Amino acid sequence: MRILHIANFYGDKSGGIRTTIHNLGHSYIQRGHEFTFIVPGSGFYCEETPTGRMIHLPSILIPFSGGYRIIRRNKDVKNLITTLKPDAIEISDRFTLSQIGTWARKRGIPAVVLSHETLSGLVKTHLRFSLTRFVNWHNRRLASRFKYVIATTQFAAKEFKEIGTPNLVTIPLGVDLVNFHPRNRDESLRTELLKGADILLVHCGRLSPEKKPERSMQALELLLQQGINAHLVYVGIGPLQKKLMQASKDLPVTFLGYVAGRQKLAAILSSADISLAPGPIETFCLAAMESLASGTPVVASKTSAVGEFLLLGSEHPVGAVFDNTALGYAEAIKDVMRLRSRNSDLARQCNQQAENFPWSATVSQMLRLHDDSQKVKKAQHRLRAA
Repeated sequence: MRILHIANFYGDKSGGIRTTIHNLGHSYIQRGHEFTFIVPGSGFYCEETPTGRMIHLPSILIPFSGGYRIIRRNKDVKNLITTLKPDAIEISDRFTLSQIGTWARKRGIPAVVLSHETLSGLVKTHLRFSLTRFVNWHNRRLASRFKYVIATTQFAAKEFKEIGTPNLVTIPLGVDLVNFHPRNRDESLRTELLKGADILLVHCGRLSPEKKPERSMQALELLLQQGINAHLVYVGIGPLQKKLMQASKDLPVTFLGYVAGRQKLAAILSSADISLAPGPIETFCLAAMESLASGTPVVASKTSAVGEFLLLGSEHPVGAVFDNTALGYAEAIKDVMRLRSRNSDLARQCNQQAENFPWSATVSQMLRLHDDSQKVKKAQHRLRAA
């Protein structure tokens, strides 16, 4: 099968979408399929990669986004689709690329869209009020353009369920269980990052407004005031980086920037005491899942999807959630500190929970969708031939 994935907001230092595409591509190729992905670039060029053929198209740099780009012309995408003749199309952009779904359907090519974000959450974050009628209209239109809308969690699926979307499918993303594991814990690296502190907090993610990275620093200040000797490490870059660095001048905070090597990132996550995920509208949060795979419990916003993975309310939770306030955040961090102190098996339990989300399961479910599409497509061809 020839599978084509088209994405915006992809770059050398982008996070979740890049990781998702690479893992899907690698797994598709291992199972004997052909995989190509189209992403924004500085010009038009093609390269072969271990995760498939990557085609860059001329794009527009989005101001104040920290380097994100979107493909300049959908016409270029359509021309490539005509040339590549894919059997199935995957779209990772519910906004500027949504028209591709309708265009592809008219040409007999089944297309699915992955909803990596919640529109209702984005509206509330950036506009401070809800636009329910607009959100519902957009989501209905999006669903009508694709064979399936794929949500990665129940949280991501909620706004589509509320309008009765008939072609909604929930497929969780996966986690790299080979590279992320408790065995990567490095005591010398931990000592280096602690800089004399007792508790190592790691915030891994893009430093952008919708992810509320400043909340981790606000919680740290409260912990310090309560006599807890903690050090906060930020892993990632984004438009808020400079502002955060200025605000951290008198605080025990380290900014590591973008960490390219998976092994280095895995060592950082597994050497931390707690991983922080304050984004209030995260629809999956791969960094949180990678932290669990590394044996590190997670503190996350109670309004995001991350709580779905933390076994909250069970006998052995692997993290905690907070109410989107600095005080609530600090208290949740202390709850997990107490959890660590009384549960010597916590790292193994975190890793076991992550093992429920292998990429192999994600890929199997995606291929079942595509195979179903192919059966429908072939049946239609036979009817025409008859």
